[in-house]
Amino acid sequence: MKLHELPQTTGGRKFKKRVGCGTGSGVGKTCGRGIKGSKARSGYSVRPGFEGGQMPLYRKLPHRGFNNKDFRTNYLIVNVSSIAKLSSKEVNREVLIKAGVIARDSLPLKVLANGEINHAVTVTAEKFSASARAKIEAAGGKVIELNPETPATASE
Repeated sequence: MKLHELPQTTGGRKFKKRVGCGTGSGVGKTCGRGIKGSKARSGYSVRPGFEGGQMPLYRKLPHRGFNNKDFRTNYLIVNVSSIAKLSSKEVNREVLIKAGVIARDSLPLKVLANGEINHAVTVTAEKFSASARAKIEAAGGKVIELNPETPATASE
């Protein structure tokens, strides 16, 4: 099928409204703009959000706080239950990637406490939740935290 062989669909073409073509057309004389006023003139426009002098919606809504997402630290999340399934005694980023628990990524690794662990494991990650740390150590394991976050100083 070629472009010139396509059938015409009803209502597929809408013709431009021809204004100013006599009073009988329904859009003659004032061309659908009414009588006088700024809206009847050419070049008329209002800024976006203008509601005719009424308090606009964007000013009515509360605006409290601001979260700058540029300074947020995103983490790769690993649960204690995922670590418990591994047979390795040493668990770090490379072991987790090889096991398919996490994808290779440049984000820091954080261990959360969802699940239970029964055997002793040495876990190396950038961050641990307090309850994950407690579960790993209660099972006889060891926690190694890489470059822990330092609290912000007053000079910054």
